[in-house]
Amino acid sequence: MAAARKTILVIDDEPQIRRVVKHAVDDDGTRVLEAASAREGLDLAAAERPDLIVLDLGLPDGSGEDVCRQLRSWTQVPILVLSARHSDAEKVALFDAGSDDYVTKPFSPAELKARVRALLRRAATGSADGATKIVQDDLEIDLDKRAVKLGGSPVHVTPIEWDLLVALATQPGRVMTHQQLFTAVWRGRDHGDAQQYLRVYVAHLRRKLESDPVHPRFIFTIPAVGYRFGP
Repeated sequence: MAAARKTILVIDDEPQIRRVVKHAVDDDGTRVLEAASAREGLDLAAAERPDLIVLDLGLPDGSGEDVCRQLRSWTQVPILVLSARHSDAEKVALFDAGSDDYVTKPFSPAELKARVRALLRRAATGSADGATKIVQDDLEIDLDKRAVKLGGSPVHVTPIEWDLLVALATQPGRVMTHQQLFTAVWRGRDHGDAQQYLRVYVAHLRRKLESDPVHPRFIFTIPAVGYRFGP
């Protein structure tokens, strides 16, 4: 049976950028839609329900961050952000707003294509939401039993370590910012250094789960942004 046709929506006010993106992602069978403004992009996203959205930050009628937040209020479609700005603070804000990946301009069409493929693969596989077990290599996380096994052997984790591991493992492949994880694990707490708390507990988890914590297989650091679980 032929694979379902994918639809990708490109929201960017620069025609040349839309053209480059279209050529990069326009494989056989891929349908590429284009929008030149935030409003047009939101309308097309609602009407066409694309499989992935490529979103520029500098739109004439609104910020890409606001568009990302509006999209996240009703859809979990993967969002890949394009920006000419490179600051870590901006990347954190975009991940907090719900974006899945971030590419800075100028970008390599080959890199963009690879990132799009990765996001589509993850979306097709689905997150671990609703699953009872999460398996990554020889690591098994049983959500019902609140149990962790590595290579078939039980691993003791504290309640905070469990909450942190579950927050990461139920969003495999997605970058989780320090603030997102801090909110998920230390629910409602409005004080404390999120990065420091996480650094300590991620180190604890790595000592228990990684054969070489310096070269992890499960929990990866995204510098100045947060952490990611899985490949």
